Amino acid sequence: MSATLRPTAALPVASARWAQLGLGLICMMAISSPQYVWTLFTKPIGATLGATAASVQVTFSILIVLQTFFSPLQGWLVERFGPRWLIAAGAGLTGLSWVLAATTSSLTGLYLTYGLLGGLGTGVVYIGVVGQMVGWFPDRRGFAAGVVAAGYGMGAILTTFPIADSLAANGYQATLVRFGLIFGAVGVLAALGLRAPPAAVAMQTGPASSVRDVDTATMLRSPIFWLMFAMMSMMSTSGLMVTSQIGAIAGDFGITKLMVWGLAALPLALTVDRFCNGLTRPFFGWVSDRIGRENTMVIAFGLEGLAMAGWLATSGNPLLFVLMSGVVFFGWGEIFSLFPSTLTDTFGAKHATKNYGCLYIAQGIGAIFGGPVASLLHESTGSWSIVFGLAIGADLLTAALALAVLKPMRAAYLARPVPQR
Repeated sequence: MSATLRPTAALPVASARWAQLGLGLICMMAISSPQYVWTLFTKPIGATLGATAASVQVTFSILIVLQTFFSPLQGWLVERFGPRWLIAAGAGLTGLSWVLAATTSSLTGLYLTYGLLGGLGTGVVYIGVVGQMVGWFPDRRGFAAGVVAAGYGMGAILTTFPIADSLAANGYQATLVRFGLIFGAVGVLAALGLRAPPAAVAMQTGPASSVRDVDTATMLRSPIFWLMFAMMSMMSTSGLMVTSQIGAIAGDFGITKLMVWGLAALPLALTVDRFCNGLTRPFFGWVSDRIGRENTMVIAFGLEGLAMAGWLATSGNPLLFVLMSGVVFFGWGEIFSLFPSTLTDTFGAKHATKNYGCLYIAQGIGAIFGGPVASLLHESTGSWSIVFGLAIGADLLTAALALAVLKPMRAAYLARPVPQR
């Protein structure tokens, strides 16, 4: 069902909240590359360390698992101590993780630097920024969450080709140091301008359900939360399988050394993917503000499933590889606007950062199944067909659950009288 807006007093000064949105966007862009250009580092790191593809991919899973599994604690810290210094610390830690990863000569060191430190750093930034924006924009939650999530999805557009060029010219160690310093500096400077929204803002307008302000412990007892958790886990698995494995997929499809429009196919695909992965977040967030969250989920999740099937069917064509991968990401990235806005519509804005921190653990589940598990399945079968088939099935099942189960459950929940305080 669509959000029902409550007429109230004027929103906060427009310039203040739009400035916060801009700073949050920059913070997200500064932490996007550790996840979204990871695939460019896997081969040179594996060759230098003498490690298998599956063992190197464990780094990616650690990054996402630490980013997500600690997110409830990170959300509590942001709500307790405010966004500015904690998000700045997270941005600095993200940059430091790349600098330290450049100095390691073992898989363990890679796991501890790029994986562990990077996961903790990116996690506190991501959860903190999203939690702030759904508070600053109670009337446009889908759009605002989508804009900052777009920064995370699209930020790597600015770095994909420079990082690919630096890898070729200077090696991965020098590349990690150079870009780690840049990411850390940019993220810290932007974070220092962040402010928590005034307490009254979330109550000024927005979904009627926001007056419920359900605390985290109560939310965790709700079947609606666990349904959303299962749905986000399935969508994260399919999307992170592509994100973490696209370099290997391109190699098996025979695309790596081919050119499209005079550009190398893989870096071009990564750039197109980052654009589509970013664009989809505010776009479908905006759509969901108008036609309802679940209706939008059906469209977006179904689109990804169909696009993945088409991608697999046209695997040998470099142009279609680039274009279809973009459609896949356009159908996936919007989970980072649809799920936080749906969660906040349902359980309120007061505890939004902590509540979304719990839901965001689903991204960690997806990293495990979409990263090393998918890589091991591919290695054992020698084909991407089974991996793609499972991902397509997860996409279509999640789309069906959104319409057939989540929509009526939320409608019944929101129709209940609001408990008296």
